[in-house]
Amino acid sequence: MEDFRRTNWVLGWLLFAASALSFLDRQVLSVLAPTLTAEFGMSNTEYSRVVSAFVLSYTVMFTVGGRLMDRLGTRLGMALCVAVWSLASAGHALVAGPLGLAAARLLLGCGEGGCFPGATKGAVEWFPLEKRVLAIGIANGGSAFGAVLAPPLTAWLTRVSGWRGAFVATGLLGGLWLGAWLTAHAAAPPAVVAHSSTVRAPLGQLLRDRRVWRILAARFCFDPVFYFYMFWIPQYLARERGFSLEQIGAWFWIPFLALGLSNIASGKLSDALVNRGWPPERARARLLTIAAFVTPVSWLAVAAPSAPWAIALMSVLMLAHGLWIANFLGWLGDRFPAGSIASVTGLSGTAGGTAGILFNLAVGPVVDRYAFAPVFAVTAFLYPLALAILLGGRKAQRPRN
Repeated sequence: MEDFRRTNWVLGWLLFAASALSFLDRQVLSVLAPTLTAEFGMSNTEYSRVVSAFVLSYTVMFTVGGRLMDRLGTRLGMALCVAVWSLASAGHALVAGPLGLAAARLLLGCGEGGCFPGATKGAVEWFPLEKRVLAIGIANGGSAFGAVLAPPLTAWLTRVSGWRGAFVATGLLGGLWLGAWLTAHAAAPPAVVAHSSTVRAPLGQLLRDRRVWRILAARFCFDPVFYFYMFWIPQYLARERGFSLEQIGAWFWIPFLALGLSNIASGKLSDALVNRGWPPERARARLLTIAAFVTPVSWLAVAAPSAPWAIALMSVLMLAHGLWIANFLGWLGDRFPAGSIASVTGLSGTAGGTAGILFNLAVGPVVDRYAFAPVFAVTAFLYPLALAILLGGRKAQRPRN
């Protein structure tokens, strides 16, 4: 039993590393956006189309990747996804213009779409209820630390080897992770390998479930805020705060550090409430509510008197998002069996990605014409709206595991 638990945590931290790599790889473009838009002569509208190429494939592959994880299992599913996105990341080094950049982003999204359904599935399968949200927070929370690492690492790699070398380096990191992942599974006790659930709900059954549609609607509302922070904040800092590439590298990681710490701490807090006797539903709902009513602080960032104040307010938004997303995924894990959790997570990611595509396509023209203030204003209302949708259906009974 001790070997089983120890191996579970090794695999859990490897999922942390995978989600970190996924955000590192996608954030390289965000950090280099001012450089590449200048080199390729792209407007903000053209850049929004490049970003949307990633979000499009990522959105489709969230559902396909979720089903793939439930069918192949976490071990093979994650190995396949990381291999694809690492090759795509290195492939960015070969592009010669916006079209090639969009093609590389499209392939990157194909690989990364399965990451978070797989990370959530592994956490739900390998950890008991009293440690579930902490495990989910760790497995998914690596994304924030990848985003923390991306700005300074990308700035340094660009100085050393140019922007093409920065993309190659991140692809090589994925190859190292793949070796560690397969080695860890090869050394795992048979009980760990056999622990993955094989019971899967048909996709049609999930789509007929009203609770699933509430989850999809909620994620459609809140995901655009996070997509905006991922892809547009370097542009905002360069355009409206006058930041250079080096300054973006020095500052842009701070909100994502807040997110990473919040992801893990929020999982620990949620599990602590359950261990003290709170029903899981009540614990998740209370923390989701707190998070939703903090997120409107995002609106204040654009009016901040200085760049450090703007970064601080963005960090508060990211703290709230960490509290939100850990408990949102815990909410899903409480309601759906392990054999279907990747599929439900994937469907929700597709809903959020669809909203992200629409939002990103709107951001470029809005920024070109009006600057960033209207976009920040919209972000103030989306999490409270998602909360109203999500909690409005909480009386529905969840299926038995």
